[in-house]
Amino acid sequence: MRVINTVQRYVRKPRKLIRTLGSKGYFNWMDDKTYLKLVYWGETKQKLNLNNPITFNEKVQWLKLYDRDIQYSKYADKYEVRNFVKDKIGEDYLIPLIGIYNSVDEIKWDYLPEKFVIKCTHGSGSNIICNNKSNLDINESTEKINTWMKKNWYWFGREWSYKNIKPRIICEKYMVDESGVELKDYKIFCFDGKPQLIQVDFNRFVHHKRNIYTTEWNFVDASIRYPNDASVKIERPSNLEKMLELASKLSESIPQVRIDFYSIKDNIYFGEMTFYHGSGFEEFEPKSLGVQMGQWIELNRVK
Repeated sequence: MRVINTVQRYVRKPRKLIRTLGSKGYFNWMDDKTYLKLVYWGETKQKLNLNNPITFNEKVQWLKLYDRDIQYSKYADKYEVRNFVKDKIGEDYLIPLIGIYNSVDEIKWDYLPEKFVIKCTHGSGSNIICNNKSNLDINESTEKINTWMKKNWYWFGREWSYKNIKPRIICEKYMVDESGVELKDYKIFCFDGKPQLIQVDFNRFVHHKRNIYTTEWNFVDASIRYPNDASVKIERPSNLEKMLELASKLSESIPQVRIDFYSIKDNIYFGEMTFYHGSGFEEFEPKSLGVQMGQWIELNRVK
């Protein structure tokens, strides 16, 4: 069924093949600017305006090309960023680390706890969430990790910060929030150190939805890629002000970055720093939200 749905999708929108082919390396020969113009059209059906970018997505593409602070690779590395967080806000906000490995062969599965999370340090979405080790297919997990370790996430969206990250594997403590089944993360969009919007993803494993809130925790009737649900009342975190304060410190002097946190029993844990939300290809509804967020990015401040 999944294969049929994929084929039908490409038949309806053949331009969507550009992204798939790009992720498989068929356009690696192409320079960054030309490639981004091509894939941007393929994903949004819009011409990419790099001379006078207006929207959030357009400015993200511009930042990929022209904002190449060498520190971004450190911040995007899921292991190295822990040192940055420790120095900037303190190690109490880090999820406990179980292990760091240069290859999957170094993982001693028998010694891992019953619950854990494994991530590749150089990519996005390369996670294995284990909540019961007796049900874990180790051979399948090993195969997945080996595939991820050979992949360079830079090539799909030309997200420069990923290009030179050393591929490694980290294992972290398994965490859940008050629901007992998932871990909601609070994704805080920051612009030059100022938090502006908060995105909360939920029901990711069933019917993925996203609600968006202001920093005062007012619901914003808008969506970015996934639909929202106003009927789902996500309580304002009791430690929201602290989260915003920490996000401000971590995003200081960065034109735009998304800082992700988890909140568990009033304890705050750092998730990750994302420099190119959705790689700058996700659909905003209404479109005015994308324009508003674009206005918060001041390109003239980029060195």
